[in-house]
Amino acid sequence: MTTTLDTPQAEVVNRAARPKALDVVPLRHWWRWAFSAVAVFLLAQLIWTFFSNPQWRWNVFAEYFFNEAVLRGLWLTLWLTGISAVIGFALGGILAVARLSGSALLSSFAWGFIWFFRSVPLVVQLVIWYNLGYLFPTLGIGWPFTYDFFVVEFDTVRLLSGSVAAILGLSLHQAAYSAEIIRGGLLSVDQGQLEAARALGIPRGRRFFRIVLPQAARAILPNAFNEVIGLLKGTSVVFVVALPELFYTVQVIYNRNQQVVPLLLVAAVWYTIFTTVLSIAQYYIERRFSRGTARELPPTPLQRARRRIAALAGDVRRGPRSGRERSPRGARTGASTGPVSAHSVAAITAHAQ
Repeated sequence: MTTTLDTPQAEVVNRAARPKALDVVPLRHWWRWAFSAVAVFLLAQLIWTFFSNPQWRWNVFAEYFFNEAVLRGLWLTLWLTGISAVIGFALGGILAVARLSGSALLSSFAWGFIWFFRSVPLVVQLVIWYNLGYLFPTLGIGWPFTYDFFVVEFDTVRLLSGSVAAILGLSLHQAAYSAEIIRGGLLSVDQGQLEAARALGIPRGRRFFRIVLPQAARAILPNAFNEVIGLLKGTSVVFVVALPELFYTVQVIYNRNQQVVPLLLVAAVWYTIFTTVLSIAQYYIERRFSRGTARELPPTPLQRARRRIAALAGDVRRGPRSGRERSPRGARTGASTGPVSAHSVAAITAHAQ
């Protein structure tokens, strides 16, 4: 014999059987807020100093920011960076492959090259190349182990000008560091893929350029761009060979007018601008090479800004919502599942059986 509860009694029983709603208390990151407040205070203090301290002399900064001599020095800085980066990474790639080769002679030569040019400071290298004429007054092609040049002969002082000495010093110094970066990227590729490609009979050149190098690029790119940015700022040391790059030009100007801080600020801002450009290029190039590691690439800052603007515009057009709120996209309310979910569960269960 069964008894049926009245409707009010059933509601009481159902209400008692339901789990009580839990009070969700958000985490309070006190230290995060404290450090954020300190960071905001320091940034505000720095900005206030820029506008309140007359010693910055922004009028002098504006006068020399697009000065013709400064722009020529900037162009020389960019030219030295580009040429040295191309030569350095090309030679570094050859050295990295030589270090990984099975030849003990090639591996030892590459290791010795990297060891030497990483041991000697860049300033010392530049001075040595600039004064190479003291050791070898003439250079050319002749008999081995002699100084008799019968094919071609050059005057070393004329051959190794300040520009050539700077390119040699920067390129060889960069090649030593880029070789280790490229070698580390090549070693990061799973060896199982190489064994599988070798078992399939894929030629060695195609294995390297189509399988190894694209995967190694994901590990090489961050450090490579870091080196290029360091090279951009490192060109400031070529003042030792009297090349009028950006920093040397700024030095010459403030030695004449004694406006040290505004002229140094000019150089700092130009370096910051091109470092930012390289950082943006690094972000988009890394994003392109990460397409094989993520199902969906994260949105770029421009895409995030566009989505936020579109969402704000949509909220403004719709106005305040009234009545029943619509659940977020992709979210489900309630404990019951629709026909599609039931069908999916049944299909998965049948497949498992």
